[in-house]
Amino acid sequence: TGRQRCLKNRITVTPTPSVTHKRTDYFGNKTYHFEIQRPHTELVITADSEVEINDRDLEMNLDLGETYGHALQAMTGTGNRALIDAREFLLNSPMIECSDALADYARPSFRPERTLRSCVHDLTTRIFTDFSYDPGFTTIATPLADVLAHKRGVCQDFAHLQVGCLRSLGIPAKYVSGYIETLPEPGKQKLVGADATHAWVAYFCPEEGWVEFDPTNNTMAGTQHIVTAFGRDYLDVTPVKGVIFGGGSAPILQVSVDVSRVADAWPPAA
Repeated sequence: TGRQRCLKNRITVTPTPSVTHKRTDYFGNKTYHFEIQRPHTELVITADSEVEINDRDLEMNLDLGETYGHALQAMTGTGNRALIDAREFLLNSPMIECSDALADYARPSFRPERTLRSCVHDLTTRIFTDFSYDPGFTTIATPLADVLAHKRGVCQDFAHLQVGCLRSLGIPAKYVSGYIETLPEPGKQKLVGADATHAWVAYFCPEEGWVEFDPTNNTMAGTQHIVTAFGRDYLDVTPVKGVIFGGGSAPILQVSVDVSRVADAWPPAA
């Protein structure tokens, strides 16, 4: 991404795969495919990466950028390739369908004279305030309408909700999958969603490009947020998916994440 650069990356799979290949998907995400063609009772996937974050692009200034009213007018333009590409993220996707209910919930945050960044920040704060973090309430199949009605869920639900709200008001929005820092610096609070895959949103502003907000933690995505993939919704960016052939009991999935700082310099020394 514009604020992040991957310096090192290594994926280790046990047992050793018979077939592997890497590719870039439709959305520009790096993907890794493998096949294990012999019997096994355990599959371990370990990913190690070192990334650099450009914190100069993460200023929490709500006065930056154009107004919501001007942004909506600019969305109709045809001379900007980035704007044309962003319009794809106005459309419905398998897990997020625009609706009057989502637009009605979001609308109080959006006034034409306010900056778009300020409007999205206000919506982020309202989701953080109005909704309860409840890991036991939802599953991956829980409809977005249920999340809105019961005001409960987890980071994936809140990201889906905010993306749906933004699209319903004419603002292109992406679902972002990634990780957040598990061992924050002294004096900084540990964010909700650490130690596992996290999710947040990116919206498109014609003047600024893509800007990221985290509704689960009521903040802009910052140096504690590591992006792994962008997509229309969760189904585009699942960390691991595939097919297992076998019998017996259902497989048990375990996930652990460690994200810690190794350096603070940007750009790197010459």
